[in-house]
Amino acid sequence: MEVLVVIGIIGVLLSILMPVLSKVRQQAYTAQCASNLHTLGQAWQMYVNANRGTCPPGRLPTAGAPGGVYDIGQGNEYRPRWYELLGEQLKQYPNQNPRAQQDDSWQIHNRLFLCPAVPDWNNSRNYPYGYNYQFLGNAHPRSSGHGSVNYPVKISRIRAGNTVMAADSIGTAAGKPKSQRSGYYADGSHDPAAQCNKGWCLDPPRLTGTSDYADAQHRDPADRAGPDTRHQGKCNVIFCDGHVELMAPGEMGYIVNPDGSMPVSGPGASNVMFSGLGADTDPPPIQAPGGS
Repeated sequence: MEVLVVIGIIGVLLSILMPVLSKVRQQAYTAQCASNLHTLGQAWQMYVNANRGTCPPGRLPTAGAPGGVYDIGQGNEYRPRWYELLGEQLKQYPNQNPRAQQDDSWQIHNRLFLCPAVPDWNNSRNYPYGYNYQFLGNAHPRSSGHGSVNYPVKISRIRAGNTVMAADSIGTAAGKPKSQRSGYYADGSHDPAAQCNKGWCLDPPRLTGTSDYADAQHRDPADRAGPDTRHQGKCNVIFCDGHVELMAPGEMGYIVNPDGSMPVSGPGASNVMFSGLGADTDPPPIQAPGGS
């Protein structure tokens, strides 16, 4: 009987301690994630200073080098993404085996570039931190085929302390109800409903009929990208001046429906924290004014 009583007491203590330990662990993940983003924010400023005030684009343009192939310190690579450009500033590389051809399958093993709350979300395309590419540097070609949608962008145009640089991302699954989102693909598979699909892009809260989308092949409100509330209902957000805040999507300007989906417009949707101007401006259109 005494043994049973002791076992019962231990069981009660464990039932009390386990939620506390889980909360402490989640808080540690949140703090480490914020530290990683802060380091990337410092690298962002280093990149700007090293490139005459030009903000890093979400991804370097195809037309920027022959064949879209660049060398950022580890050898030739096809169109490095924003976090790789920042890693080059720190001499820390997420891609240890760069390739000169398009390859969405490679994985990241340097923990600096990953969120500890989702350590297995380590694919280069389906990446856990999304960049404010639409306003800070969108090198997607215009629909006319002439020039980029919004690149280059100069830091002189950006109110750094009020402008989101990057945040925890759920990718294009943001436009779907949570019940309709599929799992994560570590092999780089393209599934607009999958968690963190093309997560390295973060669409701003409000999009228009002329806006680009994270996945340019799926320009549909249901395929908009958005933030991921993986830290106890909130997400870590790094601003262009390097400070990090833990925020709910609504605080960032997003609308979140009861089913978890994030629409591209509606009362309350605002790009104030994304535009760089401190104003709710439209994202740059995929076609330049006048159709050129």
